[in-house]
Amino acid sequence: MEDHLPVLLVVVPLFSALIAPLVGRGDKPWYVAMAATWSVFLLSAVLCARIYGIIGASGDPSAFISYAMGNWALPWGIEYRVDAFNALLLLIIAAVSAVVTVYARLSIAHEIPADRVNFFYGLWLLFFAGLLGVTVSGDVFNVYVLLEVSSLAGYSLVAMGKYLDRRALWASINYLFLGSIGASFFLLGIGYLYSATGTLNMADLSERLRSLHDSRTVVTAFVFLLVGLGIKMALFPFHIWLPGAHGYAPPIVSALLSGVAIKVGAYVMVRLLFSVLGIEFGFETLPTRPILLAFSSLAILGGSYLAIRQSSLKRLLAYSSVAQIGYITLGFTLANEDGLTGSFIHIFNHALMKSGLFLIAGIVVYRLGTSELAALRGLGRRMPFTMAGFTAGGLGLIGTPLTAGFVSKWYLVAAAIERGQSFLAAVILLGSLLAVVYVWRVVELIYFEPRPESSTQVREGPWSLVVPAWVLIGASLYFGVDASLSSSMARQAARALLGPG
Repeated sequence: MEDHLPVLLVVVPLFSALIAPLVGRGDKPWYVAMAATWSVFLLSAVLCARIYGIIGASGDPSAFISYAMGNWALPWGIEYRVDAFNALLLLIIAAVSAVVTVYARLSIAHEIPADRVNFFYGLWLLFFAGLLGVTVSGDVFNVYVLLEVSSLAGYSLVAMGKYLDRRALWASINYLFLGSIGASFFLLGIGYLYSATGTLNMADLSERLRSLHDSRTVVTAFVFLLVGLGIKMALFPFHIWLPGAHGYAPPIVSALLSGVAIKVGAYVMVRLLFSVLGIEFGFETLPTRPILLAFSSLAILGGSYLAIRQSSLKRLLAYSSVAQIGYITLGFTLANEDGLTGSFIHIFNHALMKSGLFLIAGIVVYRLGTSELAALRGLGRRMPFTMAGFTAGGLGLIGTPLTAGFVSKWYLVAAAIERGQSFLAAVILLGSLLAVVYVWRVVELIYFEPRPESSTQVREGPWSLVVPAWVLIGASLYFGVDASLSSSMARQAARALLGPG
């Protein structure tokens, strides 16, 4: 069974996505989703332990597990490959999805008409399978196919927000339109790569591209690939689909979109730049570094500024995600060990923090029917556990000490100083100060503003919603106090990508 772990991660949710719509109404589709997501979480934990065990025993951070689909010889067949980097991401995707699925039962029953719930869970599992498949695939065309599987499911999930609200439908159409443009760029890039090299396997591509760095076809291919991925991961200024998609989607969809889906786009970009193109060509020959650093800085500052201006909690969190993507891209663009480590830790930390915060927003919507900031006045006393969860998660977004956000930003500042880029260190610190402003706006409303007398009585959210949200927020706090495990895994992944020396 262990030999088939890479493919089981995709097959289990994929077949479960076919079963969920067929089991009928009620809670049955939710049980199917629970069985699938928690099974995948256990499988990913075993696979992660296995690859890091191999790395520990061999002392080689670049060690990997390869799985040839259908026993077709490589590079002709499709390869699933797991190393220190994507094993960590697989674990994050599986863990967050499993916890969010626990939350889903009551939330989706409140958001989605009963006759559509089974189809929702089918799409949910298809979305989950696509994200896992993109992460584990060692073939660029297979990455494209699975990226579109998850995207098509994501468009439909966004459209199902609040009984097919017209705003949710419009957000879904916008997401579909821009996502299709991104997919087209990505597919064109793959076509150019194939015409230049005659292969689609990432490891084989890396070997063949070493002698093709002067090829205009290869340069064109990577321009198309990076633009397509920039749209998919909502990197500023390609982020315009994200606020609507996050703002009007069901809370659990927002949690997974922000927590892990946009990170998968970042993962593919890192994989192409480091494992396929190579650091020298990707960052020295091509002008990738100044462009990505500029976009990252604009994302951090612009996303934080736009978050301050929002009047809705969900849209505030959405624009905050634009800023957090900036931290991630800034880290790996610095291309040193601290930068990559900080970037990977931020992927891990932000997945926990932001998923938990969107679940908190979902509890507010469940009780109030809205996430408008004006409706949050005085909720600190009425919903103490829910609002404490927002406050704790908000501190993580700021990067205060003893939160997970502090750990990743510490690495990023150290990486910027090591590169002699003190300006970038200032951008990171300024981004944190702007985060103080938008987090404090909410904290001030919930704790220091009185509840209007004319408003309806509000009580604490259901425990089946509060507990999963706090599991994610609590985990982000834990990894802020004891970051040894996450830091060690991220550093191993960074060393694997940077190679010897």
